[in-house]
Amino acid sequence: MTAASRKLPAPAIFLDRDGTIMRDVDYCGDPKDVDLLPGVPEALHKLKVGGYKLIVITNQSGIARGYFTEKQYRTVEAEVSRQIGQDLIDATYFCPHLPNAGCKCRKPSPEMILNAARDHNVDLARSFFIGDKNSDLECGRTAGVKTLLVRTGYGSETDENLADFVAQTLSEAADIIVRAWP
Repeated sequence: MTAASRKLPAPAIFLDRDGTIMRDVDYCGDPKDVDLLPGVPEALHKLKVGGYKLIVITNQSGIARGYFTEKQYRTVEAEVSRQIGQDLIDATYFCPHLPNAGCKCRKPSPEMILNAARDHNVDLARSFFIGDKNSDLECGRTAGVKTLLVRTGYGSETDENLADFVAQTLSEAADIIVRAWP
């Protein structure tokens, strides 16, 4: 048994990207279009200090649509990480497929969360998914994590009945989590 396999599973915060961490610009393939929402780096830092792994779970069908390449997506991902702070995000999982492609990974499927949990020794029972769309909330619920709807991005149009908690911003979401689960 390795030292890593003996470690106790840690809780994680699974995060949608577009509309939750950064402004949703419809198929972001250019790092110049990355615009973090207010308070995001501070909120993520608070969660990281609180002992949570931070893992981005994002649908990126712009790749399959031909709007941008996987390389361009990675450049945007690197810019998001640069603006947030290099050591805050532990991993990013993305689905490049079209909504009707029938893939196993596209949200609301829990596949990306389950893969991340396996890859990063995550305790799903102590974890959360924060997002702005029904697909985020359904993904989290199906994976067995608590869900938190943020009213940024499409959040003002999303049915809060699928969420365990509702917050106006990622900063407020971080406060809810660290107050209730210190």
